[in-house]
Amino acid sequence: MRTLLLLLSFLGLSGCTGMPDRVEPVKGFELNRYLGSWYEIARLDHSFEAGLSQVTANYSMREDGGVSVLNRGFSADENTWREAEGKAYFVEEPDTGYLKVSFFGPFYGSYVIFELDKQNYQYAFVSGPDTDYLWLLARTPQVEPEVIDKFEQMAKDRGFNTDQLIYVDQQVASAP
Repeated sequence: MRTLLLLLSFLGLSGCTGMPDRVEPVKGFELNRYLGSWYEIARLDHSFEAGLSQVTANYSMREDGGVSVLNRGFSADENTWREAEGKAYFVEEPDTGYLKVSFFGPFYGSYVIFELDKQNYQYAFVSGPDTDYLWLLARTPQVEPEVIDKFEQMAKDRGFNTDQLIYVDQQVASAP
């Protein structure tokens, strides 16, 4: 619940559907290929995700044409799973990777896909409304080093502080 409240605070404070100056959303985006489960590989950290491992995002269609968003992560400190449910809608044309996402009422934040494996939709580089928000998502819990190198370079070129990146632990803890 605390994570959800922090996430809501973030969206309420940002309430912005803009994007960083040097970020351009991908064109030729196909939502149906993007739907499903993604693993969070790397991120710039924020209070609403602090300390979470095994972070995933699941996207599915809503009846109103939008996208349902379910973010989930494990807090080892609390030995609990945290979830946040939201909704997303295109800001521009549906073939442009530029959406607005809300986890609470009328407050939306940007979700800008600025790089995507268009052949197989296996990874995506995502920005928020400014250079404080950045994620590398993938269909698998690990990616090739070349994808990480590309992510770091593209993010740095766009003004993100890549020295602050957190690489998410996607390993499931084994039972004692």
